[in-house]
Amino acid sequence: MYKHSATNLLHLPEVDVSEWLNSFDSIITDCDGVVWLFNNPIEGSVETISKFKEINKKVFFCTNNSTKTRREILEKANRLGFKMNEDEIISTAHAAATYLKNRNFKKKVFVIGSEGITKELDALGIDHNKVGPDPITSNINQYVSEDLKLETGIGAVIVGFDEHISFPKLTKAVSYLNDPECIFLATNTDERSVTPSYVIAGNGGIVKAVETCAERDAIVIGKPNPYICESLIRDGIINPKRTLMIGDRCNTDIMLGTNCGFQTLLVGSGIHQFDHVKALLAKGTEEAKKLVPDFYLPKLGDLFKFL
Repeated sequence: MYKHSATNLLHLPEVDVSEWLNSFDSIITDCDGVVWLFNNPIEGSVETISKFKEINKKVFFCTNNSTKTRREILEKANRLGFKMNEDEIISTAHAAATYLKNRNFKKKVFVIGSEGITKELDALGIDHNKVGPDPITSNINQYVSEDLKLETGIGAVIVGFDEHISFPKLTKAVSYLNDPECIFLATNTDERSVTPSYVIAGNGGIVKAVETCAERDAIVIGKPNPYICESLIRDGIINPKRTLMIGDRCNTDIMLGTNCGFQTLLVGSGIHQFDHVKALLAKGTEEAKKLVPDFYLPKLGDLFKFL
């Protein structure tokens, strides 16, 4: 267990860990790379989350993954052994739909993304396009002059991860966004996911492409934007000073914790490891310090022995 100080990361004796565990009563944890990897729980994570709940700490799963609804994420969590309920699941697809609902949105949404987003829009009665493949079947000149069909009544564009991203989708999105009144939302800007064999391109590249062509910045719903946890804080469900944010990515999870005033714990079972933290400390800039966690562990399950 390591604790961040102004100049280095210090080893913490067990007695200090016990004191630290008593300093928070709410936990918000990322999913992929922290509690599970793809379809398998990470060693010790089920037992640690269960123990947190057993000692009456509130636990929330918070994911930037927009391809699944809250219900689908809940089903996966319970299938893997985590005993959660829907109110403990925070997802960007649900948050994006709620963002529009809270603004009394009455128009139609153009979605670059998956059914995770459109199902959450359906649940709130918000109209949208059909997602899925939208390839170009001719040359660009013919497509623009003859095949391109824009819908009327589009009042928002939501950009989430889309395995079928294409020229037609980008063209439609930026055409709608040419209207300054059209709301521009991005579920998240994660750059990539890493496996032992390959790197998966993340939603950040898709969002950046739309932003570049639209000459507009998106409102990012997911981590590190505090909006993703705003209702928990506003409704008094969590106290930021007594909340721990756990993640595997410094620029989303840890930055969210910094932005919200949470304590932060980075685990090395996903994107960023201890060497990344040391590199941030070596930079010494104010921006880099915002990405440095308060604590580091190789994996979440390493906490179990202290509980």
